[in-house]
Amino acid sequence: MSPVHPQAAPPPARGLRRFTAPRAPRPETCELCGVAVAEDAHRHLVQTEQRALLCACTACALLFDRPGTATGRYRAVPDRYLADPDHPLDDGAWEVLQIPVGVAFFFRNAALDRLVALYPSPAGATESELDPETWQRVLGAGRLAGLLEPDVEALLLRRSEGRTECYLVPIDVCYELVGRMRLLWQGFDGGAEARAALAAFFSQVELRAKVPAEAGEGRP
Repeated sequence: MSPVHPQAAPPPARGLRRFTAPRAPRPETCELCGVAVAEDAHRHLVQTEQRALLCACTACALLFDRPGTATGRYRAVPDRYLADPDHPLDDGAWEVLQIPVGVAFFFRNAALDRLVALYPSPAGATESELDPETWQRVLGAGRLAGLLEPDVEALLLRRSEGRTECYLVPIDVCYELVGRMRLLWQGFDGGAEARAALAAFFSQVELRAKVPAEAGEGRP
């Protein structure tokens, strides 16, 4: 008996090929006007009522990046990085903040008129339940706190090897860090890959950050 050779599957009909062939990555689109935006060129807006980030093209972002638009429903996320190498935060201050991990970020919620504290975790961004007055007492006197733009910028802190780094950064990079940690986190302490990603992230922040005397106190 001659061996039976399996027949090759017939090629998909032309109308089905677009579902079976590898698809090119879809470009980001502006969530206001729908135009395609290159990955390395898009901006972000904060929807202040829902504390949500929206992707935006440059033209739409500029509409909300003008004087007089700071109190509207949408606010453009700026692109400045500041450092405070002389901040007064020490081990005692970190214990008062009661953040269970070595990284946290704080932003001022304009609607509530208070600082909100969050930190990365395997579940995403976790909000600290500490009394807001305590955060204000510990962080409010720092030079960066007075420059913080509500809703769109954050004070980013990292406690490592007995020292605390303090930066003012765009709020979207904080949520980018949260997403990266959630993706890479393994085990109780995050694992080697997550720690390496965290170190690389802060290396980039450090390279971009300037002390306020060098950068000026206004927005760039």
